[in-house]
Amino acid sequence: MTTDHAGSRSASPLSTNRRNRASSITRRRWLAGSATGFAASAPAVLRGRNLNEKLNIAVIGCGGRGASNLRSVESENIVALCDVNETNLRFGAQRHPRARQVKDFRKLYDRASEFDAVVVSTCEHTHALATMPALSLAKHVYCEKPLTHNVWEARQIREAANKAGVATQMGTQIHAGTNYRRVVELIQTGAIGTVREVHVWVNRAWGWHGSAAQAKQHGDIVQRQDRPRESQPIPSGLDWDLWLGPAPKRAFHQVYFPGPKWYRWWDFGNGTMSDLGSHWIDLPFWALKLDYPQTIEAEGPPPHAELAPASMRVRYTYAPRGERPGVTVTWHQGTYKPPSWSDPAIPNWGSGVLFHGDRGMLLADYGKHTLLPRDKYQDFQRPDPFIPDSLGHHREWIHACKHGTPTTCNFEYAGWLTEANHLGNVAYRVGKKLRWDPDQLKATNAPEAEPLIRRPYRQGWNLV
Repeated sequence: MTTDHAGSRSASPLSTNRRNRASSITRRRWLAGSATGFAASAPAVLRGRNLNEKLNIAVIGCGGRGASNLRSVESENIVALCDVNETNLRFGAQRHPRARQVKDFRKLYDRASEFDAVVVSTCEHTHALATMPALSLAKHVYCEKPLTHNVWEARQIREAANKAGVATQMGTQIHAGTNYRRVVELIQTGAIGTVREVHVWVNRAWGWHGSAAQAKQHGDIVQRQDRPRESQPIPSGLDWDLWLGPAPKRAFHQVYFPGPKWYRWWDFGNGTMSDLGSHWIDLPFWALKLDYPQTIEAEGPPPHAELAPASMRVRYTYAPRGERPGVTVTWHQGTYKPPSWSDPAIPNWGSGVLFHGDRGMLLADYGKHTLLPRDKYQDFQRPDPFIPDSLGHHREWIHACKHGTPTTCNFEYAGWLTEANHLGNVAYRVGKKLRWDPDQLKATNAPEAEPLIRRPYRQGWNLV
C-alpha cells in the first residue's frame, strides 16, 4: 500500500521509503489483525439512499465461474452483462432479460452511472483491466481469484482499492468457511505455541507434464508442450481478439479455450501456484498475519517458456514482525510433498496445511482440522470463538456495499496474498532465490525477473 506522508523536504529517498514502509505495514497488520480485515464507513455511492434498496450490479464474465457468481448475486438488480462469448452472454440474458448486454468491458464503463457494483469473473489475464475502471469510478468490486495476472497489477489494484474506499472481495470462497476461522483462532491464541514453520500442499497436478501419459495419470487435460503453430476455426460467437485482451496476439486453438485450459499458459494464467494458492496459502497468511516475503526460492522441472508446471515447490521466508518471530512457508504442488507426508504420526491428507509450533502442530484442510499429537490435546480447551461467522462469501460483500461493514478477502488483504503467490512463480521461472524489496517492487538480486513482475500490454490495452 502506498500512502501520502507529510515530511521534511530534505528527507532522503531512503528515509522516505522507510517511513512509507513502516506506515504501510503498520496499517496492513492492523487490518489483518481485525476479525475480517477491512472496515469502512457507509460507501459514498449509497449515502443518502435507503440501505434496503437493491444494488445495481454489472457482471463481467457470465460463463463457468462467472455463471456461479452471477447466481450468487441475483438477490440484487443485475443491470448489465458482459462477455466475449455470445453463448455465455445468452445464458446471462435468459436470467436477466432487461440487463444491457456488451462484449467489451471497456464499453461497459461508458454508462457507468447505471450500476453501483461490478462482479469480475473473466480469465486471469484480464482481471486487473476489468477491475481498475470500477475502482477509478468508486464502484464496489467482487473479483475472482487470483486478483491479478502479475505482481505489479496486484500492487496497482490494491492501492486503487484503498484510495477508492469501496467494498471489495476476492473470490476466495473458502475464507468464509467456519473451519478456517477456528484454525486462525487456535493459531493466534497460541494453541500450538510459537509457529516458525508451515507446509502447504495440494495434490492437483495440472500443467506441463513430461508426457501425455503423465498428464493422464494425474487426471489432467492433455496439454501440448509447445505453442501450436496451426490455427483452428474460432468457435461461433466467440470474439477471440477480445478474449486475448492485453495478452500477445496468437491464433485460436482449442488448447487455450474453453477453460480451464487457459489457466496453464503463462500468457493467460499462472497455473496451480496462484490459483489454488489463493485458497490454501490464505490460511497461514491469515493466521500468521503475513504480508510480503523477504526471500522466495523454488524448485521443479526446468521452466517451460509457455506452460506453468504441474508440480513444483516454493519456499517463502518472512521476517520477524514485532513480537512475532520469522516464519517459513513452503508450498508443495503435485508430486512434491512435505517431509510430514511419510510421518506415520501425521494423518496423510491429500491436500493440507501443517502448522509447526514449539508446543505442537495443527493440520487443516478446507473442512476439518486437528491438533497434534492427538493424545496431548485430548483434553484441550478451545478458545471461545472471536472471529464472527460469515454471512456467506457473496452475501457479506453485498452487505458491505450497502452498510460499509467488513469483508473477508478484501483487496487490501488479497493484494498482499496475490503478490506473494505470484512471486513463487517468478522465483521458479527465474531459477534463483529472490531477495524481495516490496517498496521498489523488485527482486534486488535478479533484474531478469522484471518482465515477469510486470509485462507490457498489447496495443489498445492499458491499466487505467
